[in-house]
Amino acid sequence: MARLAGSALRLTVVVGDDHVWRHRPLYSEIVHRAHSAGLAGASVFHGIEGFGASSHLHTARLLSFSADLPVAVVIVDTEERIRAFLPQLDELVTQGLVLVDPVEVVRYGADH
Repeated sequence: MARLAGSALRLTVVVGDDHVWRHRPLYSEIVHRAHSAGLAGASVFHGIEGFGASSHLHTARLLSFSADLPVAVVIVDTEERIRAFLPQLDELVTQGLVLVDPVEVVRYGADH
């Protein structure tokens, strides 16, 4: 297991859940590429409501027929590894939001 402690970067990629990359959900492609790149870990969070650059509101409310709900892929690793991964996102993310912010890792351990 990779060791991660102290100063790090959090990479957050927000896209729509119906965005695809070569017939695969975009969020899944990002996670698989992060894994292949040896990053410390990645998690996907599915939103129930949101809007972005288009200002079109997407919601999961029962009586709404909205699609393209927000999905956030969150990856935390060292600055060097996160910065090295960013060029892959240039290829993948044509619509959405890519954020990088500093974080402090207090604990990082295996989930099983």
